[in-house]
Amino acid sequence: MSSKIIQKGAEAEIDLIDGKIVKNRIKKSYRISELDEKIRKLRTRSEAKILEKAANIIPVPKIISSDEKSKKIVMEFIDGEKLSEHLNNFSLEKQREICRKVGENIAKIHDKNIIHGDLTTSNMIYVRDSKKNSGLNNKLKTGFSVSTFSGRVGGNKRAAASENFQIFFIDFGLGFVSHRFEDMAVDLHLLKEALEAKHFQHWEILFDEVLKGYKSCAKYEKVLTQFKKVEKRGRYKEQY
Repeated sequence: MSSKIIQKGAEAEIDLIDGKIVKNRIKKSYRISELDEKIRKLRTRSEAKILEKAANIIPVPKIISSDEKSKKIVMEFIDGEKLSEHLNNFSLEKQREICRKVGENIAKIHDKNIIHGDLTTSNMIYVRDSKKNSGLNNKLKTGFSVSTFSGRVGGNKRAAASENFQIFFIDFGLGFVSHRFEDMAVDLHLLKEALEAKHFQHWEILFDEVLKGYKSCAKYEKVLTQFKKVEKRGRYKEQY
């Protein structure tokens, strides 16, 4: 059996085991044992349910198995490029196209009341279209890849603007279901902050493209109104 730790965060460890991704929620020594057990079990169950629901809407990792008892979710992997590490390498025209697609994906999950909870380019993967990875459900053979976490492009050349592609959303560990426009607005706000921090050269142009894609959301006007309020609160906090 081949096994490799490819990412270790505050909440979970992600391993590549025999060509599959295994997400294992880590024990927290500062929490009461019984409470920690309950929290990790509930979060494992919640993430699996959200992933299964989202899989019928946008490209997301396909679950192979989920075990609340062991606090593990097993997913297939794909070969892709993490946007946080590769978006800046594309032409501006391609970056704009990618961000419009990101906005369309957000619109689709928000229309179904799915909140990602951690919308950053670190949780998005650019995947070139192929017969294997096109469409949804059975056509979406998805997950993570070693290149997703190492930043390796795998020898692929910079994509042309006309190239077909998909944007996979990953890591729904902080995700939840909500009808509140506030929660949807915060999703957008998090992405805006990520673009400003990581892709500062063109962040305003790119976020404008996200909003263009997001216009397909049936709740666009109400979410955008709430988004402006969230932005004002953020600017107020920065002053003090």
